[in-house]
Amino acid sequence: MLTVKNINQYYGGSHILRDVSLEAHPGRVTVLLGRNGVGKTTLLKSLMGLVPIKTGSIEFEGKAIYQATPYQRARAGIGFVPQGREIFARLTVEENLAMGLAYKSASTPIPTELFELFPVLKQMLGRRGGDLSGGQQQQLAIARALAAQPKLLILDEPTEGIQPSIIKDIGRVIRMLADRGDMAILLVEQYYDFARELADDYLVMERGEFIARGLGRDMDSQGVRQLVAI
Repeated sequence: MLTVKNINQYYGGSHILRDVSLEAHPGRVTVLLGRNGVGKTTLLKSLMGLVPIKTGSIEFEGKAIYQATPYQRARAGIGFVPQGREIFARLTVEENLAMGLAYKSASTPIPTELFELFPVLKQMLGRRGGDLSGGQQQQLAIARALAAQPKLLILDEPTEGIQPSIIKDIGRVIRMLADRGDMAILLVEQYYDFARELADDYLVMERGEFIARGLGRDMDSQGVRQLVAI
């Protein structure tokens, strides 16, 4: 689904991403771990076209997209849930979900599946996004990204600042989406136990490059917790 080969990215004179390569496959959750400031969010922004790459290639479904705009990547089937959620606080829950369908026709309905995944959103359709709790806002952000039925879902630290009960709900949804087999999921996460529970494949980033990778079931035996410990 997604193939990234040897991408490099710079901020000024700083080399932020160093020959980064990865793959994300349908039906699998690929988890990217690393301490703060190692380049994880920069990598995701590069995948979405929010920052340009200097060298390397990004392919989605076998087609080069590294020169495509963010909206072209979204139309191609990439959904992105940024760190901090970035919902529209003054818009209602329903209007936020409709924004996920912005490039489709105005008559396109909000998929009812979103309310099966996140029942609380159906109860709050008329409430403004800014009035929701942090956990509810995160569910809304994920649902908005899912509204257009992406083939690749990218999530940047979805558990940040979220209460444990909603973390479990989010984990359940991620696993359910992956198990359907038609979506690839790339998850950036600092909460080790959450990452280990979901990971089919893992990557560990340090100073803009991957220092470890493997199968999720091997994370404990390969000492991944120690690699990402603060």
